Amino acid sequence: MVASIAASAFFHTPSSSSPGSAKSTKIIGEVPESLNVHGIAAKPASSSGAMQVKANARAVPKINGSKVGLRSDALKTEEDGGSSAPRTFYNQLPDWSMLLAAITTIFLAAEKQWTLIDWKPRRPDMLADAFGLGKIVQDGLAFRQNFSIRSYEVGADRTASIETLMNHLQETALNHVRIAGLMDDGFGATPEMSKRNLIWVVAKMHVFVEKYPSWADVVQVDTWVGSSGKNGVRRDWRVIDCQTGQTTVRATSVSVLMNKSTRKLSKMPDEVRAEIGPYFIESTAVVDEDGRKLPKLNDGTAQYVREGLTPRWGDLDVNQHVNNVKYVGWILESSPSSLMESHELAGMTLEYRRECGRDNVLQSLTSISAHGSTEAEMECVHLLQLESGEEIARGRTKWRPKHAQGFGNQGPLPSGGS
Repeated sequence: MVASIAASAFFHTPSSSSPGSAKSTKIIGEVPESLNVHGIAAKPASSSGAMQVKANARAVPKINGSKVGLRSDALKTEEDGGSSAPRTFYNQLPDWSMLLAAITTIFLAAEKQWTLIDWKPRRPDMLADAFGLGKIVQDGLAFRQNFSIRSYEVGADRTASIETLMNHLQETALNHVRIAGLMDDGFGATPEMSKRNLIWVVAKMHVFVEKYPSWADVVQVDTWVGSSGKNGVRRDWRVIDCQTGQTTVRATSVSVLMNKSTRKLSKMPDEVRAEIGPYFIESTAVVDEDGRKLPKLNDGTAQYVREGLTPRWGDLDVNQHVNNVKYVGWILESSPSSLMESHELAGMTLEYRRECGRDNVLQSLTSISAHGSTEAEMECVHLLQLESGEEIARGRTKWRPKHAQGFGNQGPLPSGGS
């Protein structure tokens, strides 16, 4: 129909009631000298109703400077009206209706794909690297990465578990080393560490949680490193809720070097310090660290004991020992369920004494030591040990009633560009 409408704008078509309608249309091999840009010209219909289009043999059109020949022999339709349709000017044109339908289909498909993209306005800090590997910030010294809380990271309280947050901290630490171009082999090992068969092990950690994120929340984790004595490296973290801008978690840790073969602690070589020293920031996320000595529990002083804890293959990291985040879950295994139902973990201090291997069997011991700053807050001490009695880790945890928030001002954060 589109083709018919387009053609009717240029050519006169006889009606079916005209006397010459029974005759077939002829295309004559003559064209008037006034050839238009299309190489065709329409001659008014004769009294018999036939339409004639003539080709001009004398005027040869040119395309890009080259002559294009026209067929001199005319195409004539048979007068007797055979079974096949007459070959006319109309049925030699492309099927414009099909072409229009194809173009429409393409545009509709493109529009559908376009509308599938979520163009809902969001805050820039929510859009930046929601699921990427992070980026270097703070004038090239710190690192930032965003995480979306997954459904499988949410526990009975409908919030992310402490293990989830600890995994985020560890992930940003490793990506910081990798994006900075310092990772060579192992868990965060630099090239100079690999030459000397050295790996990092966490010696101490402080974590303070003001608010646990929920499913689908997006959090921003900032991390940076600094020196800790002669042979240690301090790493700090700050976790921010991207929706509110509120700082929800602050953490700091101290790591030392260990020989991967002998499993003994090692001094920091000058070459290793030269690699990581340019990235040091002398600022901490946690000012009022709990410096109290952690007591050692035993079977006689512990109020709650959980025995028979064994590592699984999936609990081992690339350095062939149990990941330090797993220790947190084991420590909480012996915490009383009544406490976990009424309170939430607000703070934690851990001291790692010994690494744990695949074939070890452990015990988790817990005692409620005292009330916190208020009567409703609780404090516990923990010990994770082998069945033989050798210490794996000591800990202290602080608990607040659920839905209570806040851990106070933990001091300034590093300043600078983002």
